[in-house]
Amino acid sequence: MIRRFGRFLRRAMREDGSATVEVVLVVPLFVTLLLCTVEAGMLMVRHTMVDRALDITVRDLRLGRYDNPTAAQLRRDICSRTVVMPNCMNDLMIEMRPVSRATWALPTGRQPCVDRSLAIQPATTFIPGGENELVLIRVCALFDPLFPTTPFGLRLPLDPSGAYQLLAMSSFVNEPR
Repeated sequence: MIRRFGRFLRRAMREDGSATVEVVLVVPLFVTLLLCTVEAGMLMVRHTMVDRALDITVRDLRLGRYDNPTAAQLRRDICSRTVVMPNCMNDLMIEMRPVSRATWALPTGRQPCVDRSLAIQPATTFIPGGENELVLIRVCALFDPLFPTTPFGLRLPLDPSGAYQLLAMSSFVNEPR
């Protein structure tokens, strides 16, 4: 099959005349490559922006700029720093929990993420922790692919609503007051 296609391409390159056949064969490949590249680039930009917004918010937590942080307050601050997320307040979920210094056991299982099919989202663990306690914060953001029918878009793990999940994680130690 590959040899037959190679012979066809060599024969097509030798012949004079219209380039319609070559264009019909090559242009869809280049357009697909272009769309996949744009999708991958946007995925990377979105992930970088969510990760950066989480890092800046965690830095504010470490510095004690929040008296009693709430999930809604942290979500609002992360969303204000994430430029590329149009529906951030509805598509972002935060989980925060202390890590035991005795076992150093991190959370297992899937990170909780927004389920767009539910009107009310299930509660996540949100425990800011006490003094000198290591706290792990995980963020899950949903994004709709720009070109879901491209090969790259089809390979993304999508949820039932057709969105893919971007995960970011950070940690900090609560300073003594």
